[in-house]
Amino acid sequence: MATERRLAHSSFTLTRDYPVPVETVWFAFADADQKRNWTGDDDAFEPREWAFDFRVGGRDIDEGRFHGGPVSRFESVYTDIVEHHRIVTTYDMWLDGTHMSTSVASIEFEVIDGGTRMTHTEQGVFFDQFWADGAARETGTRGLHEALARHLGA
Repeated sequence: MATERRLAHSSFTLTRDYPVPVETVWFAFADADQKRNWTGDDDAFEPREWAFDFRVGGRDIDEGRFHGGPVSRFESVYTDIVEHHRIVTTYDMWLDGTHMSTSVASIEFEVIDGGTRMTHTEQGVFFDQFWADGAARETGTRGLHEALARHLGA
């Protein structure tokens, strides 16, 4: 049976305030150990490949297997970094070796009274059988923001 060829597009913006300085939130993205900690793999994930190169043109890779389930692979390239202000990436996702999506994401950091406002905006294109995954991507990203809040003690 042939795979149905189709595309779907999705976009979302998430805004979250953290009661810590911009530098603290920034460091959670810019430092390999911290990023691995909060984006890290919980007990439901068996890590495989990990790479971290936080610079314009640098690449991140995070691959692992969900226990008893599929292998997920994330590869990103940093296209713009302005310290304490913004990070822009393009990234691709695979599931069991099948390319599922390509996205552009921007993360903006703003000093506010009592901490930092972080705004994450993302546009994605989802391929073939993954065409309906846009809502799941937003949910997953929201979960990452929750993990960052726990990491920051916020």
